[in-house]
Amino acid sequence: AAFEGTLNQFIASALSEDIGSGDQSALACLDPDTSGAADCLIKAKGVIAGIDLARRIFAHSDQRICFMPYLVDGDSIQEGTIAFRVEGPQASLLSAERLVLNCLQRMSGIATLTHKVQQLIAHTNCRVLDTRKTTPNFRIAEKWAVQIGGGENHRMGLYDMIMLKDNHIDYAGGVAQAIEKTLAYLKRQSKNLPIVVE
Repeated sequence: AAFEGTLNQFIASALSEDIGSGDQSALACLDPDTSGAADCLIKAKGVIAGIDLARRIFAHSDQRICFMPYLVDGDSIQEGTIAFRVEGPQASLLSAERLVLNCLQRMSGIATLTHKVQQLIAHTNCRVLDTRKTTPNFRIAEKWAVQIGGGENHRMGLYDMIMLKDNHIDYAGGVAQAIEKTLAYLKRQSKNLPIVVE
């Protein structure tokens, strides 16, 4: 809910990037009012992520699309499983299809790997954390996938945590100086942010 606006911006931007002035293939050979249906077929085992995002993309693309999920984010999947069914105008289904599949594939890959690594350390008190090393403008989806896979988000960006890395420490003149300056800054700004020293 906190990232609802950002998610909507991402969906609008991603659809605009792909469709531009119009899906010429669909415009050329499909009647915009003819309905169709499609199933999303899973082709590999793992952990599904991106079902809720797929629903949002189809809804943003065309309110006439009916989205029927058979799985929820975080479910284990096997090859041959149907993730969801969509029904609606054929042109709208095809115009949104690639964005939906790109998001599902990338998010499911991240969730699957996160789950595998978390399982390897399940006997410990350790948790898989993500980083800011994400695909530009796709961070929310990638970090969402980490959560779906059982990992934890470390920080969303430069704004929600102070992380003093080697470069900060070098520029500040040492660890002690970096921490002292940071504490003074937080007090001046009346901010209550966690501080991590790498």
